[in-house]
Amino acid sequence: MADITGTAGVAEAARGAGTERGAQGAQAVAGNRAGAQAGAEVGAGVAVAGTAAVTSARRALVFAIVKPVVFAVLLALATMAGRIPIPGTPVPITLQTFVVMVAALTMTWRQAGASIALYLAAGAAGLPVFAGGMSTAALFGPSAGFLIGFLPAAIVTALLKGNASRQVVAAGAGLRTVTAFAGGLAAGARADSSDSSTAHILRVALTVLRYFVASFIGCIALDYAIGFTVQSAITGVPFGTVALASMGFVAGDLIKAAVASLVIAGATSLKR
Repeated sequence: MADITGTAGVAEAARGAGTERGAQGAQAVAGNRAGAQAGAEVGAGVAVAGTAAVTSARRALVFAIVKPVVFAVLLALATMAGRIPIPGTPVPITLQTFVVMVAALTMTWRQAGASIALYLAAGAAGLPVFAGGMSTAALFGPSAGFLIGFLPAAIVTALLKGNASRQVVAAGAGLRTVTAFAGGLAAGARADSSDSSTAHILRVALTVLRYFVASFIGCIALDYAIGFTVQSAITGVPFGTVALASMGFVAGDLIKAAVASLVIAGATSLKR
Protein backbone atom coordinates (compact mmCIF):
# COMPACT_ATOMS: atom_id res chain seq x y z
CA MET A 1 0.00 0.00 0.00
CA ALA A 2 2.88 2.35 0.83
CA ASP A 3 4.48 1.61 -2.54
CA ILE A 4 1.28 2.50 -4.38
CA THR A 5 0.95 5.75 -2.44
CA GLY A 6 4.60 6.62 -3.10
CA THR A 7 4.22 5.88 -6.77
CA ALA A 8 1.09 8.05 -6.98
CA GLY A 9 2.96 10.91 -5.28
CA VAL A 10 5.84 10.67 -7.71
CA ALA A 11 3.43 10.63 -10.64
CA GLU A 12 1.57 13.64 -9.31
CA ALA A 13 4.85 15.52 -8.81
CA ALA A 14 5.91 14.67 -12.35
CA ARG A 15 2.59 15.91 -13.70
CA GLY A 16 2.98 19.16 -11.71
CA ALA A 17 6.50 19.69 -13.03
CA GLY A 18 5.34 19.03 -16.57
CA THR A 19 2.47 21.45 -16.17
CA GLU A 20 4.85 24.13 -14.85
CA ARG A 21 7.26 23.57 -17.73
CA GLY A 22 4.37 23.77 -20.18
CA ALA A 23 3.23 27.06 -18.67
CA GLN A 24 6.78 28.42 -18.88
CA GLY A 25 7.01 27.29 -22.50
CA ALA A 26 3.71 28.98 -23.32
CA GLN A 27 4.92 32.17 -21.71
CA ALA A 28 8.14 31.98 -23.68
CA VAL A 29 6.23 31.50 -26.94
CA ALA A 30 3.94 34.41 -26.07
CA GLY A 31 6.98 36.55 -25.26
CA ASN A 32 8.61 35.64 -28.55
CA ARG A 33 5.43 36.53 -30.42
CA ALA A 34 5.18 39.86 -28.60
CA GLY A 35 8.83 40.60 -29.34
CA ALA A 36 8.35 39.70 -32.99
CA GLN A 37 5.27 41.92 -33.20
CA ALA A 38 7.10 44.81 -31.54
CA GLY A 39 10.04 44.32 -33.88
CA ALA A 40 7.71 44.30 -36.86
CA GLU A 41 6.06 47.52 -35.66
CA VAL A 42 9.42 49.20 -35.15
CA GLY A 43 10.57 48.00 -38.57
CA ALA A 44 7.38 49.33 -40.15
CA GLY A 45 7.90 52.66 -38.40
CA VAL A 46 11.47 52.88 -39.62
CA ALA A 47 10.36 52.00 -43.14
CA VAL A 48 7.67 54.69 -43.11
CA ALA A 49 10.14 57.27 -41.76
CA GLY A 50 12.66 56.26 -44.40
CA THR A 51 10.07 56.55 -47.16
CA ALA A 52 9.01 59.99 -45.91
CA ALA A 53 12.64 61.11 -45.80
CA VAL A 54 13.25 59.89 -49.35
CA THR A 55 10.09 61.61 -50.57
CA SER A 56 11.08 64.85 -48.86
CA ALA A 57 14.57 64.66 -50.36
CA ARG A 58 13.12 64.08 -53.82
CA ARG A 59 10.79 67.05 -53.48
CA ALA A 60 13.65 69.24 -52.31
CA LEU A 61 15.75 68.12 -55.28
CA VAL A 62 12.95 68.80 -57.76
CA PHE A 63 12.30 72.21 -56.20
CA ALA A 64 16.01 73.05 -56.31
CA ILE A 65 16.06 72.26 -60.04
CA VAL A 66 12.74 73.87 -60.97
CA LYS A 67 13.29 77.15 -59.10
CA PRO A 68 16.25 78.35 -61.23
CA VAL A 69 14.33 77.46 -64.38
CA VAL A 70 11.33 79.50 -63.21
CA PHE A 71 13.52 82.52 -62.48
CA ALA A 72 15.22 82.20 -65.87
CA VAL A 73 11.79 82.33 -67.51
CA LEU A 74 10.78 85.29 -65.34
CA LEU A 75 13.97 87.08 -66.31
CA ALA A 76 13.22 86.56 -69.99
CA LEU A 77 9.63 87.74 -69.55
CA ALA A 78 10.73 90.81 -67.59
CA THR A 79 13.14 91.69 -70.38
CA MET A 80 10.63 91.20 -73.17
CA ALA A 81 7.83 92.99 -71.29
CA GLY A 82 9.17 96.39 -72.25
CA ARG A 83 12.08 98.78 -72.01
CA ILE A 84 12.61 102.45 -71.28
CA PRO A 85 15.28 104.19 -73.39
CA ILE A 86 17.79 106.49 -71.69
CA PRO A 87 19.16 109.43 -73.75
CA GLY A 88 22.91 109.25 -74.30
CA THR A 89 23.22 105.48 -73.91
CA PRO A 90 22.20 102.56 -76.14
CA VAL A 91 21.26 100.45 -73.10
CA PRO A 92 17.54 100.65 -72.09
CA ILE A 93 15.98 100.28 -68.64
CA THR A 94 14.22 96.96 -68.03
CA LEU A 95 13.17 94.88 -65.03
CA GLN A 96 16.10 92.51 -65.55
CA THR A 97 18.12 93.78 -62.61
CA PHE A 98 15.12 93.55 -60.28
CA VAL A 99 14.53 89.90 -61.19
CA VAL A 100 18.24 89.14 -60.75
CA MET A 101 18.13 90.73 -57.29
CA VAL A 102 15.05 88.74 -56.28
CA ALA A 103 16.63 85.53 -57.58
CA ALA A 104 19.84 86.16 -55.65
CA LEU A 105 17.99 87.07 -52.45
CA THR A 106 15.71 84.02 -52.50
CA MET A 107 18.04 81.27 -53.73
CA THR A 108 21.45 79.86 -52.94
CA TRP A 109 24.38 81.15 -54.97
CA ARG A 110 24.43 77.92 -56.98
CA GLN A 111 20.74 78.20 -57.85
CA ALA A 112 21.01 81.91 -58.65
CA GLY A 113 24.06 81.27 -60.82
CA ALA A 114 22.30 78.40 -62.60
CA SER A 115 19.28 80.61 -63.28
CA ILE A 116 21.37 83.37 -64.89
CA ALA A 117 23.50 80.86 -66.80
CA LEU A 118 20.35 79.27 -68.21
CA TYR A 119 19.03 82.69 -69.26
CA LEU A 120 22.29 83.62 -71.00
CA ALA A 121 22.47 80.22 -72.67
CA ALA A 122 18.94 80.67 -74.03
CA GLY A 123 19.94 84.00 -75.55
CA ALA A 124 23.17 82.62 -76.93
CA ALA A 125 21.21 79.79 -78.54
CA GLY A 126 19.16 82.33 -80.50
CA LEU A 127 16.05 82.79 -78.37
CA PRO A 128 14.83 86.44 -78.25
CA VAL A 129 15.16 86.78 -74.48
CA PHE A 130 17.23 89.98 -74.35
CA ALA A 131 16.03 93.58 -74.51
CA GLY A 132 14.37 94.51 -77.80
CA GLY A 133 13.85 90.88 -78.73
CA MET A 134 17.56 90.41 -79.35
CA SER A 135 19.41 87.16 -78.86
CA THR A 136 23.00 86.21 -79.68
CA ALA A 137 23.93 89.62 -81.08
CA ALA A 138 23.25 91.28 -77.72
CA LEU A 139 26.14 89.31 -76.20
CA PHE A 140 28.50 91.18 -78.56
CA GLY A 141 26.88 94.61 -78.36
CA PRO A 142 27.00 97.54 -75.91
CA SER A 143 24.84 95.65 -73.41
CA ALA A 144 27.07 92.57 -73.39
CA GLY A 145 28.93 93.52 -70.23
CA PHE A 146 25.75 94.10 -68.26
CA LEU A 147 24.24 90.81 -69.44
CA ILE A 148 27.34 88.73 -68.76
CA GLY A 149 27.83 90.60 -65.49
CA PHE A 150 24.48 89.30 -64.24
CA LEU A 151 26.13 85.93 -63.55
CA PRO A 152 28.81 87.07 -61.08
CA ALA A 153 26.42 89.72 -59.76
CA ALA A 154 23.81 87.12 -58.78
CA ILE A 155 26.40 84.82 -57.22
CA VAL A 156 28.05 87.59 -55.19
CA THR A 157 24.68 88.96 -54.02
CA ALA A 158 23.52 85.51 -52.92
CA LEU A 159 26.77 84.97 -51.02
CA LEU A 160 26.70 88.38 -49.35
CA LYS A 161 23.09 88.29 -48.18
CA GLY A 162 24.26 86.22 -45.17
CA ASN A 163 22.25 85.55 -42.02
CA ALA A 164 21.71 87.98 -39.14
CA SER A 165 19.99 85.55 -36.78
CA ARG A 166 22.94 85.53 -34.36
CA GLN A 167 22.98 89.31 -34.27
CA VAL A 168 19.28 89.40 -33.54
CA VAL A 169 19.58 86.83 -30.76
CA ALA A 170 22.40 88.80 -29.15
CA ALA A 171 20.49 92.06 -29.48
CA GLY A 172 17.36 90.48 -28.01
CA ALA A 173 19.34 89.09 -25.08
CA GLY A 174 20.85 92.52 -24.48
CA LEU A 175 17.43 94.14 -24.48
CA ARG A 176 16.09 91.62 -21.95
CA THR A 177 19.11 92.13 -19.68
CA VAL A 178 18.76 95.91 -19.69
CA THR A 179 15.04 95.65 -19.03
CA ALA A 180 15.52 93.26 -16.10
CA PHE A 181 18.12 95.45 -14.40
CA ALA A 182 16.24 98.69 -15.02
CA GLY A 183 12.75 97.68 -14.01
CA GLY A 184 13.13 94.57 -11.87
CA LEU A 185 11.52 91.21 -12.37
CA ALA A 186 7.97 92.56 -12.70
CA ALA A 187 8.96 95.13 -15.28
CA GLY A 188 10.96 92.49 -17.11
CA ALA A 189 7.93 90.21 -17.22
CA ARG A 190 5.75 93.01 -18.60
CA ALA A 191 8.40 93.86 -21.17
CA ASP A 192 8.61 90.36 -22.65
CA SER A 193 6.04 91.19 -25.31
CA SER A 194 7.72 94.51 -26.06
CA ASP A 195 11.12 92.83 -26.30
CA SER A 196 9.73 90.25 -28.70
CA SER A 197 8.27 92.96 -30.92
CA THR A 198 11.49 94.95 -30.78
CA ALA A 199 13.54 91.87 -31.66
CA HIS A 200 11.23 91.15 -34.61
CA ILE A 201 11.52 94.71 -35.90
CA LEU A 202 15.28 94.57 -35.45
CA ARG A 203 15.45 91.27 -37.32
CA VAL A 204 13.50 92.64 -40.28
CA ALA A 205 15.52 95.88 -40.31
CA LEU A 206 18.81 93.97 -40.28
CA THR A 207 17.57 91.68 -43.04
CA VAL A 208 16.50 94.61 -45.21
CA LEU A 209 19.87 96.29 -44.67
CA ARG A 210 21.81 93.10 -45.47
CA TYR A 211 19.77 92.47 -48.59
CA PHE A 212 20.17 96.05 -49.79
CA VAL A 213 23.93 96.09 -49.23
CA ALA A 214 24.30 92.70 -50.93
CA SER A 215 22.19 93.84 -53.89
CA PHE A 216 24.13 97.08 -54.18
CA ILE A 217 27.54 95.41 -54.14
CA GLY A 218 26.63 92.51 -56.42
CA CYS A 219 23.87 93.68 -58.77
CA ILE A 220 24.82 97.35 -59.00
CA ALA A 221 28.50 98.03 -58.26
CA LEU A 222 29.91 94.80 -59.72
CA ASP A 223 27.52 94.51 -62.67
CA TYR A 224 27.95 98.16 -63.64
CA ALA A 225 31.74 97.94 -63.37
CA ILE A 226 31.72 95.06 -65.85
CA GLY A 227 29.08 96.71 -68.04
CA PHE A 228 30.83 100.09 -68.19
CA THR A 229 34.16 98.46 -69.02
CA VAL A 230 32.78 96.36 -71.89
CA GLN A 231 30.61 99.17 -73.26
CA SER A 232 33.56 101.58 -73.23
CA ALA A 233 35.74 99.01 -75.04
CA ILE A 234 33.10 98.32 -77.70
CA THR A 235 31.96 101.90 -78.36
CA GLY A 236 35.30 103.64 -77.82
CA VAL A 237 33.66 106.10 -75.39
CA PRO A 238 35.73 106.87 -72.27
CA PHE A 239 34.79 104.92 -69.15
CA GLY A 240 33.91 108.09 -67.22
CA THR A 241 31.59 109.30 -69.96
CA VAL A 242 29.82 105.95 -70.12
CA ALA A 243 29.41 105.92 -66.33
CA LEU A 244 28.08 109.49 -66.27
CA ALA A 245 25.55 108.74 -69.01
CA SER A 246 24.32 105.70 -67.08
CA MET A 247 23.52 107.43 -63.80
CA GLY A 248 19.83 107.11 -64.64
CA PHE A 249 20.25 103.34 -64.52
CA VAL A 250 22.03 103.52 -61.19
CA ALA A 251 19.26 105.63 -59.62
CA GLY A 252 16.62 103.23 -60.92
CA ASP A 253 18.47 100.17 -59.71
CA LEU A 254 18.92 101.68 -56.25
CA ILE A 255 15.14 101.93 -56.05
CA LYS A 256 14.82 98.35 -57.32
CA ALA A 257 17.30 97.17 -54.67
CA ALA A 258 15.34 98.91 -51.92
CA VAL A 259 12.02 97.46 -53.11
CA ALA A 260 13.43 93.95 -53.55
CA SER A 261 15.04 94.05 -50.10
CA LEU A 262 11.86 95.24 -48.40
CA VAL A 263 9.62 92.74 -50.18
CA ILE A 264 11.87 89.69 -49.67
CA ALA A 265 12.67 90.57 -46.06
CA GLY A 266 8.98 91.11 -45.30
CA ALA A 267 8.00 87.82 -46.94
CA THR A 268 10.76 86.01 -45.04
CA SER A 269 9.60 87.44 -41.70
CA LEU A 270 6.02 86.29 -42.33
CA LYS A 271 7.20 82.68 -42.76
CA ARG A 272 8.83 82.65 -39.28
